[in-house]
Amino acid sequence: MCQIFAGQDPERYETVTRSLRLNGQSTSIRLERAFWRILDDIATREGLSTPAFISRLHGEVLERHGEARNFTSLLRCACTIHLGEDPHLSRPAIAAE
Repeated sequence: MCQIFAGQDPERYETVTRSLRLNGQSTSIRLERAFWRILDDIATREGLSTPAFISRLHGEVLERHGEARNFTSLLRCACTIHLGEDPHLSRPAIAAE
């Protein structure tokens, strides 16, 4: 069983930092390459660039919760939802403006 996990290409879990603007502020986000690939896919499916998708998600989190604590962890969890990790959670489309 562990060969499935241990045998993966190290490039997959190499961390990559991307600079972007979240609601007008310059910042950088550091995630494993595998998560960036998933976020790129989600953004493409939503018809957005990855920075635009992440910025919109960040704005929605602020609107709902007033803050975006541990936003990189939220992004990782969003990826697991996208991949169907939790059958009780649906994959709702981003709310239209």
